[in-house]
Amino acid sequence: MTPEPNGASGSGATREEATVKVPAKDPKKKDEKKDDDLSDEDLALKQQLELYVERVQDADPGLQKAALESMRQEIRTSTSSMTSVPKPLKFLRPHYGTLKAYYETMGDSDLKKYLADILSVLALTMSAEGERESLKYRLLGSEGDIGSWGHEYVRNLAGEIAQEYAKRQSEEAGIDDLMELVQQIVAFHMKHNAEPEAVDLLMEVEDLDLLIEHVDNTNFKRTCLYLTSAAKYLPGPDDLLVLDIAYMIDIKFEEYANALQIALYLDNLQYVKQVFTACDDVLRKKQFCYILGRQGITFELDEEMCADDEERYAMQDIINNAKLSEGYLALARDIEVMEAKSPEDIYKAHLLDGRASAGASVDSARQNLAATFVNAFVNAGFGQDKLMTVPSDAATGGSSGNWLFKNKEHGKASAAASLGMILLWDVDSGLAQIDKYFHSNDNYVIAGALLGVGIVNCSVKNDCDPALALLADYVDKEDPFIRIGAIMGLGVAYAGAQNEQIRGKLMPILSDSKTPLDVVAFTSISLGLIYVGSCNEEVAQAIIFALMDRSEAELQDPLTKFLPLGLGLLYLGKQESVEATAEVSKTFNEKIRKYCDMTLLSCAYAGTGNVLKVQNLLGNCAQHLEKGENYQGPAVLGIAMVSMAEELGLDMAIRTLEHLLQYGEQNIRRSVPLALALLCISNPKVNVMDTLSRLSHDTDSEVASAAIISLGLIGAGTNNARIAGMLRNLSSYYYKDATLLFCVRLAQGLVHLGKGLLTLNPYHSDRFLLSPVALAGLVTFLHACLEMKAMVLGRYHIVLYFLVLAMQPRMLMTVDENLKPLSVPVRVGQAVDVVGQAGRPKTITGFQTHSTPVLLAAGDRAELATEKYIPLSPILEGFVILKENPDYQEES
Repeated sequence: MTPEPNGASGSGATREEATVKVPAKDPKKKDEKKDDDLSDEDLALKQQLELYVERVQDADPGLQKAALESMRQEIRTSTSSMTSVPKPLKFLRPHYGTLKAYYETMGDSDLKKYLADILSVLALTMSAEGERESLKYRLLGSEGDIGSWGHEYVRNLAGEIAQEYAKRQSEEAGIDDLMELVQQIVAFHMKHNAEPEAVDLLMEVEDLDLLIEHVDNTNFKRTCLYLTSAAKYLPGPDDLLVLDIAYMIDIKFEEYANALQIALYLDNLQYVKQVFTACDDVLRKKQFCYILGRQGITFELDEEMCADDEERYAMQDIINNAKLSEGYLALARDIEVMEAKSPEDIYKAHLLDGRASAGASVDSARQNLAATFVNAFVNAGFGQDKLMTVPSDAATGGSSGNWLFKNKEHGKASAAASLGMILLWDVDSGLAQIDKYFHSNDNYVIAGALLGVGIVNCSVKNDCDPALALLADYVDKEDPFIRIGAIMGLGVAYAGAQNEQIRGKLMPILSDSKTPLDVVAFTSISLGLIYVGSCNEEVAQAIIFALMDRSEAELQDPLTKFLPLGLGLLYLGKQESVEATAEVSKTFNEKIRKYCDMTLLSCAYAGTGNVLKVQNLLGNCAQHLEKGENYQGPAVLGIAMVSMAEELGLDMAIRTLEHLLQYGEQNIRRSVPLALALLCISNPKVNVMDTLSRLSHDTDSEVASAAIISLGLIGAGTNNARIAGMLRNLSSYYYKDATLLFCVRLAQGLVHLGKGLLTLNPYHSDRFLLSPVALAGLVTFLHACLEMKAMVLGRYHIVLYFLVLAMQPRMLMTVDENLKPLSVPVRVGQAVDVVGQAGRPKTITGFQTHSTPVLLAAGDRAELATEKYIPLSPILEGFVILKENPDYQEES
């Protein structure tokens, strides 16, 4: 750090002035003593400078000019170490007052401006705090090049301009003279690799548009990196403005992939279209399609964006994730994990001592249900397992039927739906295999099959809308569970699609007074998912009216909590847009009012990192509750939702939640594990793991069950050995407690999600983009976990399938220009933050070299280890198209 320009030295400066004005008792003695310490060179320099000062005050302009010129030379050529003041400035200190006084007496002339320049530089170390003399004399001085006085001087000026600007803004004075200087300083900084300082100055004087003129080919990448990173810490609406500028710079330099990331971050589909129309390289456009597919937004290409019909269909397929299953299975084959795993392979009961494994052999419906989920999570997307898809023998009528009927009532629904999870993303064969359950005469099986169809189609869009065609007719059936299956299936299949046709089907259910409460609850969640982050007023009104129609008794029901959540999802991450709806929510029945308020606030500011909202939510957690109030659960989750945006806020939130555990009341303790799970989803941080491990033995069974499921969530898809070990020990600890054992099994299934190939993290692209659909799925599941007994451990364990919305392969798959997998060496290591560093710093540390496809853990980053190919995406994640490097020469 360089010392603050007018901080430390300011106080010293005033002391020095004092010595000039009031002579000490015996100045000669003191001076002699000082001079003795100086070397001969320094002494000569000091006398030389004193002579110049006298000459400057001479009557002869010629002498004055020569003296000023020499003084200027001395100052400019002097070099200083980082810690000390340059010698000429040091020796001129006592004369600063004299020169200032003389300056005031001079008549207007070039010489006066010349002296002003020198005073401006002297003021760097001399002027008193807050005087801004350096700037004052700079503005009075000549128009010369400021850079020649050195970096320190320019930085000091920039600091003073910021203060002066703020002062003038409050007085509404003119700022033109300042802006001219700003132009010069920004140009200087941009030439000398100090982009962050240029950006900071322009932010202070609220004129970032200037930046676009000064950016060139050499520094635009660093500038944009700084802008996008700074945006996370800026208050709105400044953050959006900064990103807008970064977007324009990226477009100007044809860095379209980065521009697309920013457009998606801003959720601005106009910008996305602009990127597609501005870029004329078909391969790059295909790469954009992969990025859009990963973000999970619905986007239709038109002829303007791609003229060639065939190419356009191919690209639309990529956006619709039609090839996701193929890529995922290619990864599985490469890593050699295609073989199906049974729940026993996951429990590893043989590693435990006798008592627990003995208890496990009982064939209870609860244990079978747990096995159903474990099987679904572990074999997700692989298309084969050992329970549901075993080839059927004609005689017994298929063994999947056998497993299905080892479950009771609603357990059968989850079992049938688990087939959808196993065939995830593979629409054609998935629908064919689920079809047999539609002919069942058991309503639960049909309900499960309907949900299974939704799950298969999750995050895969299709022109012929198979899910809608199959599920639409079942939405209005008699049986409420069949309706829930169809409605949830539609919500999962069309999350984020904003499909009008489905809205037409589902909205009447909300307004019909005869609809049972559970159907209303799932309908509002499905509408919230389909219209996630769209602020759709009609859906909002329908949910609000449904909430107002609930009776006193129904408001006590845990299922009613899904209504405010459905409402909140409509405003996910949309900040101020929620305010009108939040006002309406203040008129609700007081039993649900506060709950609704917290849910809306936490959803609207999810992923924004807004510190004020975190404070607000914390304030609500500190209140002492009356009996029957329960709004603190969503408030605690809200803290995690808001502060998961960036690493710093995330660590602070983890610490805050630790405090809540110590001082909070019981209902807060129940929700803290879930909030920790959201902060570290699929990212097992050791401190969080230890906290959850401690809570998993808590005396309150609700805290324990939340902590156990949270252990599964932080380790989701990581195969983390430490968590797997903890869960095995817990399974022997709780072998008599069926509900907690059920939670342990679920957590074991989650840790081995997709045999370790999947992640639940809603953030991707180097933690820059947040997929709203993925976050919505997680939040819905966590809200259901707030009512663990009624939902996950009760009849509605199908809420576990909301997690499918967040499931994505955590892979890097490189493909060639024909989109066929291409194996190349890549280095994978911990990502390093290189914002604002000069030169070309290393972006990863502690790397290993693998050949693609590879798995990326949380916080990992990959870079190509060969020059033979050029990646078309700046961030190596998901599918990346490689193009051959024309300048590459094979090493002989």
